[in-house]
Amino acid sequence: MQGSGCTVSIATKSDLILRDLELIRSFPNARVSWSVNTLDEQFQKDMDEAVSIERRLAAMEAFHDAGVRTTCFISPIFPGITDVPAIIRKAKSHCNLVWLENLNLRGGYKTVILDYIAEKYTGLAPLYEAVYKKGDRSYWAMLDEEMRRFTREEGLLYVRNDDSVKRPFEEPPIVVNYFFHEEIIPSAKKK
Repeated sequence: MQGSGCTVSIATKSDLILRDLELIRSFPNARVSWSVNTLDEQFQKDMDEAVSIERRLAAMEAFHDAGVRTTCFISPIFPGITDVPAIIRKAKSHCNLVWLENLNLRGGYKTVILDYIAEKYTGLAPLYEAVYKKGDRSYWAMLDEEMRRFTREEGLLYVRNDDSVKRPFEEPPIVVNYFFHEEIIPSAKKK
């Protein structure tokens, strides 16, 4: 693919990608995103078997320092657990985009997560019950408003469902909220 002019976009939870930094850097408009939904390494270990958050952020920094566009993908956001402002503060000097996506629970995974919350975060069980069993979207509306205020205070551009805005590489990242993406992308079940 090298030399073809194609655009490369890679999403990862790993720092193994560092071995290919020079190759990826050779593609025009290459972009690499790292999933980071917590700064709490124990919570991260409970949720996935990928490398530590610190290693992901270090890889993001290395790519950004090499001139490759990077994205901090804060996903999935766990209500009451994921500290979105803290992650943005930690990553904002090493990324061009920040994507925000809410936790969506489907199938058997829903029971696993709700049981985990009931056991490890007992105080949050009523919130998860409201969001994931009763369909209450007020948490996401509240977080949307919080992110509007936060990004304004931090001097960051904040948009919903649109990462097509282009800015110079050196500019602070654009924060893109995908909490409500199902409003513009109908599910396959509804078709």
